Amino acid sequence: MIDLHCHYLSAVDDGAQNAAEALALARASVANGITHAVLTPHVHPGRYENTLSSLTPRFAAFRNLLQSAQVPLVTRLGGEVRLSAESLDLLAENELPFIGEWEGNKVVLLEFPPGQIPAGAINAVGYLRARGILPMIAHPERNKDVMRDWRKIEPFVKEGCLLQITAASVCGMFGEAIQATAEQVLAAGWVCVVATDAHNLEHRPPVLAEARAMVQQRYGDALATLLTEVNPGRIWGCAGV
Repeated sequence: MIDLHCHYLSAVDDGAQNAAEALALARASVANGITHAVLTPHVHPGRYENTLSSLTPRFAAFRNLLQSAQVPLVTRLGGEVRLSAESLDLLAENELPFIGEWEGNKVVLLEFPPGQIPAGAINAVGYLRARGILPMIAHPERNKDVMRDWRKIEPFVKEGCLLQITAASVCGMFGEAIQATAEQVLAAGWVCVVATDAHNLEHRPPVLAEARAMVQQRYGDALATLLTEVNPGRIWGCAGV
């Protein structure tokens, strides 16, 4: 399986805080059946001042660490970009990390604030789309607006955005309300990718295999494979991996 959202780079956000934690998460991913992972540190100006330039040497060090420890996880650098004017400014500076491509467009993993969908979000999507950038909206099922009314995310689907839901949400690890919202967007056929958004082993471990099993049980093997292998593979550029 291919994981397009995880926080394994150490000491750059609220994910792994040191090399030991980073390695433990990578080993847990491999044990969970994950072969490829896009590392997506938070890019959140004002809170996590990460940019493509600042993250690149840290990512190189992490890959060397994996190689030295003989952890067979293929990695790529991306980012989880908080929607804000300051984040969009990074685009003009070529400092915005992408997670891959989809139908000729660069894919950015775009995060809304947890409490709401910002008023200008649909305009921001249009801004990105006009520049050949396709947003993949991170964990919409955990957004309070979407939890109150899951159809609040529909305009973004109609604009062509991809949706990524969290494996732990599917498994009920964030509670019944979030799990129910995940089920609603899954049943609507709007989900493109399931990813771990793993941060640590204690509370937010990589549970992609467990989520895949639940999707398979409810919706069949074809959809489970599509959301954890085929679509992530297309975005990575390694369809069939």
